Amino acid sequence: MPHAPIYVVDGARTPFLKARNAPGPFSAADLAVQAGRELLLRQPFAPADLDEVIVGCAAPSADEVNIGRVIALRLGCGHRVPGWTVMRNCASGMQALDSAIANIHTGRSSLVLAGGVDALSRAPLLVSDEMTRWLASWAAARGAGDRFTALRRFPWRSIAPVIGLVKGLTDPVVGLSMGQTAENLATRFGISRQAMDEYAARSHARALAAREAAAREIAPLIDARGTLYPTDDGVRDDSTVERLGKLRPVFDKPWGNITAGNSSQVTDGAALLLLASEDAVKRWNLQPLGRIVDSQWAGLDPAQMGLGPVHATTSILQRHHLGLNDLDLWEINEAFAAQVLACLAAWNDTVYCREELGTEPWGVLDQARLNVEGGAIALGHPVGASGARIVLHLLQLLRERGLQRGMAAICIGGGQGGAMLLETETAQ
Repeated sequence: MPHAPIYVVDGARTPFLKARNAPGPFSAADLAVQAGRELLLRQPFAPADLDEVIVGCAAPSADEVNIGRVIALRLGCGHRVPGWTVMRNCASGMQALDSAIANIHTGRSSLVLAGGVDALSRAPLLVSDEMTRWLASWAAARGAGDRFTALRRFPWRSIAPVIGLVKGLTDPVVGLSMGQTAENLATRFGISRQAMDEYAARSHARALAAREAAAREIAPLIDARGTLYPTDDGVRDDSTVERLGKLRPVFDKPWGNITAGNSSQVTDGAALLLLASEDAVKRWNLQPLGRIVDSQWAGLDPAQMGLGPVHATTSILQRHHLGLNDLDLWEINEAFAAQVLACLAAWNDTVYCREELGTEPWGVLDQARLNVEGGAIALGHPVGASGARIVLHLLQLLRERGLQRGMAAICIGGGQGGAMLLETETAQ
């Protein structure tokens, strides 16, 4: 059933800041508020004119659990504008957009601030169950004798913290980390270490070449000490194939091929977009970047989760009678080089397409159309924000290059994929 168009009016994101084994300078809400403030200051309406605020976040802190509401209030939307939070792992930001689309289509909303954020450097350190039980016994101790007995039973072997981020990036159903699922794909499609490192080096090179242009969508950050963070800080000019080839495997030691260099970076960042109905566009005389034409979610084996973009985008392509290269540009989030390369291989694999998609092979996607200004390997992957970032970035690229149509797609931990078909205003 066709729906009225959903317009992307404008968007902004923060610089993506690489986590460096310590809490970063900004909480997740800090990141989103700074991006949202600059975005809203450009608009002809007030924050209180929004119908709702929807934010995707995979790892909100304990004091920002419903971070969507926190952000809405801090942005000055007032008490009457509802704010809420969604979570679909790596696609949380894209899910926020899709939730906004659904509410606009039903008439509940006409003007929505939506997107995603994560401050992964602030993912919590946890204690083990054994340590938790000891703490409970300590709290229940009465008098010096009980406390002395509890101290004698202190569980020294369990004193090491449980790293929340590692647990969050491990699938509890199949027991594999996201990196191990990428190793699965590399094996399945015969993707070499050389091919992964070449792809990773290209991501950095493309991001470096586009650094000045990337400022179009970045709202610089300023911390409490007045330090300015103007741009993404994970992009490297020394990420050559030769240097990347010296890195050791991380997830499947010692024989694996997935390294820190050909994987996305652990990062803090936010990306927010303004979505509007046709009536809201007319009411406020807005000049949209483009439209979200269609969206799709798909599920697959969690052990093969990186192929989610193939499943989600194929349904959209079928609905709109499009081939891979009928689209002007593609953004596939770079969780791992092996994962993106596996998607390209799957579309061109007869057995995979027939058995998993129920179609004939789709052919070879022209990589000159794919992630043309680099991706998460170079920029970073703040889990909640990435799905929103690729939508904003793709619309900016299409508009600047005078192109019409593109696809943004993302793999999702747990064995899912998400995709959105986008058009600029020239594609009527």
